[in-house]
Amino acid sequence: MRKTRFMDDNRYILHIDMDAFFASVEQLDNPKYGGRPLIVGGNPEGRGVVAACSYEARRYGIHSAMSGAKAIRLCPHAVFVRPRIPRYREISSHIMEIFRRFTADVEPLSLDEAFLDISENHSNMESAAKTAEEIRSTIFSETGLTASAGVSYNKFLAKTASDINKPDGLTVITWEEAKEFIAALPIGKFFGVGRVTEKKMHKLGVRCGKDLLRFDQEELTALFGKTGTFFYMIARGVDRRPVQLRRSRKSVGSETTLAEDTCDMTRIQEVLTLLAEKVGSAIHKKRMAGHTLTLKVRYHDFTTVTRSLSLHTPIHSAEEILQHTPHLLRTTEAGSIQLRLLGLTLSNLTSQTDSRPVQLSLPFGTG
Repeated sequence: MRKTRFMDDNRYILHIDMDAFFASVEQLDNPKYGGRPLIVGGNPEGRGVVAACSYEARRYGIHSAMSGAKAIRLCPHAVFVRPRIPRYREISSHIMEIFRRFTADVEPLSLDEAFLDISENHSNMESAAKTAEEIRSTIFSETGLTASAGVSYNKFLAKTASDINKPDGLTVITWEEAKEFIAALPIGKFFGVGRVTEKKMHKLGVRCGKDLLRFDQEELTALFGKTGTFFYMIARGVDRRPVQLRRSRKSVGSETTLAEDTCDMTRIQEVLTLLAEKVGSAIHKKRMAGHTLTLKVRYHDFTTVTRSLSLHTPIHSAEEILQHTPHLLRTTEAGSIQLRLLGLTLSNLTSQTDSRPVQLSLPFGTG
């Protein structure tokens, strides 16, 4: 293969994603589950939610975050097992150690996926692809689990590529192929595009990557804020985000699924008070404060929305969090539609020594 030309100083980025990780671990440890629709999650007879599921279960339309009750209706013979997080962490540590045999530049995204920058010791796409295949082979030989990989010259394309040939697949997107690939990519597959943003894109006539090219950077920024600049760049194949070896914690949050769906504002406020106390305690221990407060609400039909408020003076305590939750709550349909989940998160963290004049921004929805 001839040497492939890359943007961004000839970068070679891998995204490795384990296939149905939690469910695959359960099938590995319990051979009787092999080939069966397996769901990792809570009790389907209660308020359990699907945390992960095998590919056999996905054929029935089951997916993560679905209620266990709905999952069992779709596949009555599915096997439910409770998550075993310590076991998943154990195998994840082994997988991350395998990654670091090939490069020190590893950015874990979760227990089952990571970015790897192998630019230093690779000079063309052929060698980068061979390394990705070697990593996948090593993972399988040492753990018995399969992984899918994406290889490209930036993080956006590598992560998108890893999802194309799942499970147990490898996809390479070269610089020469990127323009055509992005042009045909459905907008819902773009990093940062959730359900709400996808609907907004569709209203603007944006169905795939090539449709984004009709907008200049200023227009996209006006429509989507800072994310609009990101959309403008990745539509043109540009993503210069580095692989970060040590990811500093960017947020502190807590959420809970209610024992019963409720419209009772008194009950809702009680739950928010408990969540605020948990978040406040966490930031106190870390001697941190947060400039952005986000309220997460999930309605009885599993529709989820978030409302955020950014401040110039950071929030330091549970009491300060509770000063702002009523304002955020009023921008949701709490009180008129039953809720099943509530969450609070502080982000844009800083040290507790920071103090500047307060200035509120309008709340905005993110999902």
